[in-house]
Amino acid sequence: MPHNLKAVLLALLGFAIFATHDVVIKILGATYSTFQIIFFSVLLGFPLVTLMLLRDTTVDTLIPKHPWLTAVRTLLAVTSAAGAFYAFSALPLAQTYAILFAAPLLITLLSIPVLGEHVGWRRLVAVGVGLAGVLVVLQPGATAVSWGHIAALVSAITGATASVIMRKIGREERTVVLILYPMVANFVIMAAALPFVYVPMPLADIGLVFIIALFALVAMICMISAYRLGEAVMVAPMQYSQILWATLFGTLLFEETLSTSTMIGAAIIIASGIYIVFREDSASVNTPVLRTRSRLGTPSAPRISTLMKPENKPQIPE
Repeated sequence: MPHNLKAVLLALLGFAIFATHDVVIKILGATYSTFQIIFFSVLLGFPLVTLMLLRDTTVDTLIPKHPWLTAVRTLLAVTSAAGAFYAFSALPLAQTYAILFAAPLLITLLSIPVLGEHVGWRRLVAVGVGLAGVLVVLQPGATAVSWGHIAALVSAITGATASVIMRKIGREERTVVLILYPMVANFVIMAAALPFVYVPMPLADIGLVFIIALFALVAMICMISAYRLGEAVMVAPMQYSQILWATLFGTLLFEETLSTSTMIGAAIIIASGIYIVFREDSASVNTPVLRTRSRLGTPSAPRISTLMKPENKPQIPE
């Protein structure tokens, strides 16, 4: 089987697992606060991530080389995760994905002032068209914009900004620093909020939280394997397959219907994102979307980009 085909199949599997992970979040979100779900998913995810970090043999401290940027990225990552978790709980799955899919467009835009990258007019037009697609989904003025919509937008914006900062400092910071700081921050911040929102959890629901942590890690490993096997231009567009899973799960499990505005807006956003991916692959410039390799809203597992630095590609856990 060709490497690119294996990579595409692995990416499709990874994003299918991510979509299932989001379904579990939505199920738990009907009963529990976002703070409580994130707290326990991070708590149960620590042992899984620790097993991965044991492979890091770098002799160094855990003090970041860019403390201020690391702190800003950490806070942005916490905000992005909380926004995504809340959005999945409050909005139809397909609508949440449509808004979160704006993140790669924003990464392309932010790479200009933050990283000094050159982005041609064609990609700028594609970004503008994609952001217009977000407005089609939201329909401001025609429908009420809820806290769920705002949370999804905040997640996309903060997640994109965190990814760009990761691009800026990722070559110099240790992988363990980039992974642990957001996880610890999520744990501490959510723990501070927990006494105000805590609802006792039966063992079955604790098991569902563990599934969130486990699925995030397994899906991330699938994505790392996909990017190592195949070309990024083949793997990156597979993230949009999540909209199909969202439609299926939403219909079967939550009796959600896909509105016309969501379908049209999602199609515009996806088309813009795919155009940018292929345009960046053919251009002789830096590639902010392809190198991001990120997935928003998974506080219990490291972002893919932290484990895919060009000069430090780790071994995939067996």
